[in-house]
Amino acid sequence: MYQRIEEIISTITSRQQLSEERRAALNPLIQFIQDKVDRGQPINLNFICTHNSRRSHLSQLWAQVAASFHHIPAVNCYSGGTEETALFPKIAETLVSQGFEVFKIADTDNPIYAIKYGDNDPPVIGFSKKYDSPFNPISGFAAIMTCSQADGGCPFIPGAEKRIPITFEDPKISDGTAEQTLVYAERSLEIAAEMCYVFSTIKS
Repeated sequence: MYQRIEEIISTITSRQQLSEERRAALNPLIQFIQDKVDRGQPINLNFICTHNSRRSHLSQLWAQVAASFHHIPAVNCYSGGTEETALFPKIAETLVSQGFEVFKIADTDNPIYAIKYGDNDPPVIGFSKKYDSPFNPISGFAAIMTCSQADGGCPFIPGAEKRIPITFEDPKISDGTAEQTLVYAERSLEIAAEMCYVFSTIKS
């Protein structure tokens, strides 16, 4: 794992102070993962937001990183939306600033990125897609709803073994303002802290 990412994880772990409300929101995800570990089954997590452009990508990446950091095997993280748009460029920029390597491997209206968090770790493929894209699992996965709009507007996720709402404020509110870089960085670190908390509790 790249040193900058390990440093971020160490920092947020040492400063971690999650509220009881957030811990309660994360508990169903912890239970899902722990049950899969106990059964020796693969852990498939699909993080879902409306446009699959911001929060769902950050959640997917930091969950994959947290699983690797805490040595939880057979974790496969995905993301999707209720509609397909594009990964917002500021997300890629934020990830680079936080230690990831991001390569654009297809430059289209919906670009495809390879996002690496370690020299010997497989890259996460990032692009916007619907939650039921063939790229994503079709059964036995947890659907983690990262925005309230997707949670309310998509009451049924076919194939999901468990549906878990874990919502985050949309950094889009800062677009076009002087605070954009700070807001995106803070949202990424907030998601990182919560995903690291989740995987730090898993007993393998």
